[in-house]
Amino acid sequence: MSLLDPILHRAIKAGRLKVTKTDGSRVQFGGHEPGPDAAIRFMEPGVERQILFNPELGGPEAYIDDKLVIEEGTLHDVIRIFMINRDRMNQSPFQRFWQEVAHRFRFIQQYNSAGRARKNVAVHYDIGEEIYRLFLDRDLQYSCAYFPTGAETLEDAQTLKKRHIAAKLQIEDGQRILDIGCGWGGMGLYLAHLADVEVVGVTLSEHQLQVAQRRAEILGVADRVKFELLDYRAVTGKFDRIVSVGMLEHVGAGYLAEYFTTVRERLADDGVALIHAISSIAPPGGSMPFLHKYIFPGGYTPALSETMTAVENANLWLLDCEILRQHYGYTLAHWSKRFADNRDAAVRIMGERFCKMWEFYLAMCEASFMDGTSHVFQLQLGNKRDAVPITRNYIETEEMRLASLEAGFLERVVGSAQMALGK
Repeated sequence: MSLLDPILHRAIKAGRLKVTKTDGSRVQFGGHEPGPDAAIRFMEPGVERQILFNPELGGPEAYIDDKLVIEEGTLHDVIRIFMINRDRMNQSPFQRFWQEVAHRFRFIQQYNSAGRARKNVAVHYDIGEEIYRLFLDRDLQYSCAYFPTGAETLEDAQTLKKRHIAAKLQIEDGQRILDIGCGWGGMGLYLAHLADVEVVGVTLSEHQLQVAQRRAEILGVADRVKFELLDYRAVTGKFDRIVSVGMLEHVGAGYLAEYFTTVRERLADDGVALIHAISSIAPPGGSMPFLHKYIFPGGYTPALSETMTAVENANLWLLDCEILRQHYGYTLAHWSKRFADNRDAAVRIMGERFCKMWEFYLAMCEASFMDGTSHVFQLQLGNKRDAVPITRNYIETEEMRLASLEAGFLERVVGSAQMALGK
């Protein structure tokens, strides 16, 4: 019996995991409570030690490098088994050690000066748009969609997300809007078609910038929708509205105060900001080793508690807070299916090892939202307490109004992403 066996016996109660070792012996873990069934095989003798020493990095790397293969069930099943038994898995002395290390040294791990932040962004977002087109919606929305029923298509849910955010921002003619972390431009261009507004979108991704700027030209709004390669800390001037979707996760724990101070300083006295970001019900911690090393270097999903500390210290009013629980899980399920459906093309573009890494990333994140501790929050912030109505009824009313406007422009805005990419 290896040192890993007793840890798995104590941890896995829900679901059933069968493990075949390099000597041909087979061990079964779990089966005491309902859950997925799966079977894996270790292909090299050192795999058990690799997983034992650092489970949240060693396990994913073993799968990516074909040292661990799945013989029964799916990758989603294997990840779910560990996710639904996570509380007991975290009692492992090795797991506790690495979590403590991640927490103690997170400010080093998440060092995001302007220069470092740009390099970190390039690792993930400047790998080329072709791979993203295989699994995102047509508007290239790379963030949590909005699923009121859970049955919406990905395209519809991403439109509903943009509409929901716009309703909270109360977009009107004459406003000046800042989009922090503008991605491929979809949100800013959507807002620019709702009213006669000026939009400034900033990103640190050269690839995203080129697509966003081309989209603005195609749609004939480049005179009032500007996209710039600029760190959010370097933005100047005042804005009536600030929107930031999926950007806070790239700030880092040590920069939360600076981020929200920047929001306050850039926001007009009667302005409104909407911050949409991944968070967790867990206390402040560190970044998951696999995500930090392979997917989002410098990234961190802050706990709501530490986020609110930064908001309070910035002297901003919290006008509203909405928690989106399973919405990102549904989003990731769509992404995973689309990626699987286009896997052959993904291999041609990025290679087999990248595809296994990406599959693990998508499946792990989906499990975290559906069975783990992750969720998304939307914080509505202002410099004044009365920047928005004092009840939430206006949001639904505004969504209905915005829906009536979309028929005139939505297809053109969404289609501009494909046109900008030459397809």
